[in-house]
Amino acid sequence: MSAQPTPLANQLLVALPSLADPNFERTVSLLCQHDAGGAMGVVVNRRSDYTLGEIFAQMGIACDDAALCATPVLAGGPVHPERGFVIHDGARDWESSLSVAEDLRVTTSRDVLEAMARGEGPARVVVALGCAGWSAGQLEAELGENSWLTVPSDGEILFALPLESRWQAAAGRIGVDMAHMPGYAGHA
Repeated sequence: MSAQPTPLANQLLVALPSLADPNFERTVSLLCQHDAGGAMGVVVNRRSDYTLGEIFAQMGIACDDAALCATPVLAGGPVHPERGFVIHDGARDWESSLSVAEDLRVTTSRDVLEAMARGEGPARVVVALGCAGWSAGQLEAELGENSWLTVPSDGEILFALPLESRWQAAAGRIGVDMAHMPGYAGHA
């Protein structure tokens, strides 16, 4: 399922304080795909009610790594909340991987989770349930309404920073301090 990167793929969408949608308030989303037909991304800073161990158990995947099993699963967005999305580094493609960038993939197939449980998976991962989707032109309209900042993707933000730090850190990559942003959008 590999594809060429698309115009806004590998960008972080950072919700501005004026974005009132409760699904995306104060979120950071990795934009995985963007083309004339729309866009797809995964929220990378909102915890779900599940751990990876619970997901492994539901899927019948054995895992003896207590730290891995305790890893929180993220709430990736309101679309397909029952479906898993694994954002990971490395150039390896799994059964169902989409290339976001040269060394960044999103995979939706079971094989990557099985490899993780065996200790043979990608070095850095984010596992989320659900994704975000935008129809043709919708994301562009929301960008024009000042709902989002676009920021180049960053491995530290995706994989290392605590979830609660990602929103401000992502905006800070382009010099924006969210503490000084008004909670409304203006147009000139």
